[in-house]
Amino acid sequence: MKISAFNPLIVTKDAKAVTELFEALGFEHAHTKTGINETITNYDMKNPDGFRVDIAQVDQMPQDMTAIRMTVRDFDEAYNFLTEHGFKNTQGEKVTETGSSKATLMVSPSGFAISLAQHIKKDKE
Repeated sequence: MKISAFNPLIVTKDAKAVTELFEALGFEHAHTKTGINETITNYDMKNPDGFRVDIAQVDQMPQDMTAIRMTVRDFDEAYNFLTEHGFKNTQGEKVTETGSSKATLMVSPSGFAISLAQHIKKDKE
């Protein structure tokens, strides 16, 4: 399985406060994606040394949650690998597809969470 990104993801209902904290630590906004499942906004932040953290604004969260964001080249291969190791898709059988990515949150039997994603590359014509 080819992993292309592996970094922390903070899921929170107060992304403004969390992004401000990371800005104070020297991180800058690298990318923002809005409208994920209609209500989620994801902020990708990076510091000058190349460290990354993602912060997801999810209004219905009862409390903050930390997960690992794992971007892979082959979503289905990674999804099958995780399910074979007991992980469950938090969306049931649903996988979020935005046109530029395919993703879902997977949780292990002990509660460890991995946000699994694949970036969809458009073929150049």
